[in-house]
Amino acid sequence: MELLEKALSIGEWAVPLVLAVVLHEIAHGWAALRFGDTTARDMKRLSPNPLRHVDPVGTVLFPLVLILTKAPFVFGWAKPVPVDFSRLRHPKKDMVWVALAGPAMNFLQVLCAFGVLSVFENAFHAELSPDVQRFLLRIIVLNLSVMMFNLIPVLPMDGGRILTGLLPLPWAVRFAKTERYGFAIIAFLLILLPVLGDYIGRDFDIVSGFLAFGVQKLIVFLAGLFGL
Repeated sequence: MELLEKALSIGEWAVPLVLAVVLHEIAHGWAALRFGDTTARDMKRLSPNPLRHVDPVGTVLFPLVLILTKAPFVFGWAKPVPVDFSRLRHPKKDMVWVALAGPAMNFLQVLCAFGVLSVFENAFHAELSPDVQRFLLRIIVLNLSVMMFNLIPVLPMDGGRILTGLLPLPWAVRFAKTERYGFAIIAFLLILLPVLGDYIGRDFDIVSGFLAFGVQKLIVFLAGLFGL
């Protein structure tokens, strides 16, 4: 019975997660195309077919571990859509918009989910079924988690790209050189630091705390905004 409950829980998270990470990456590709880079289109990465975007670790393994361990949040990522920033018409400036497109797509999904909840409650004065409500709430939680995680200002995350585009050129060049250490920094924050904290009896899970706090505050704010 416990195994069945876990399987159902995983299945209920799967669709919202795939929507969150796949549409996030497609948005990057469409933005890059809008600003002159055809790489994603040429490599057929603008396809809505999720199999073209699924990352075995980020879309499957990592979220699965979070769900099974009942983490306070769930998030993941898809295979990054290839973007050749040198092909953008104004590489430094356009980089900001391309990077913002992914988180903006996540936020759009959040607004749509809140909009559906609001219309049924405030316009139709009707309640959606518990299953539909749970599905919409998972869309909200997952997309806010993916959005906030990607806005961490570390390269190659979207937040790092945005920061690179906004910094004065000399500083941007220096900051861009940190990209080679980006995945090591992320692994340290996500894995090594929490493990170290557990070892010495302290809570060093900074990323989890940041995401859980930020997502909670945003949900409360947006629920009030939509009259829920």
